[in-house]
Amino acid sequence: MPASDVLNMIEENDVKFVDLRFTDTKGKEQHVSLPASQIDEDMFEDGKMFDGSSIAGWKGINASDMILMPDCDSQVIDPFCEEVTMNIRCDII
Repeated sequence: MPASDVLNMIEENDVKFVDLRFTDTKGKEQHVSLPASQIDEDMFEDGKMFDGSSIAGWKGINASDMILMPDCDSQVIDPFCEEVTMNIRCDII
């Protein structure tokens, strides 16, 4: 699915938050939540930077810049959130 379709779904469903999800090396689900207003086509091309040192067993503080690369085909509206939230699985670079 193209990023433009995901952006249209965000708008059509009045999504308030996008939850970028990934699994750490121990199999624990991790996530970074962003306001939907911060999501644009560039994020799907360039990814979203995050600090890997805050995840147990990952990079040290001196080499902790990592990138979440969203998988457009994995998006789903989370039926359990109070505010309309879209979950998107990510690869780590």
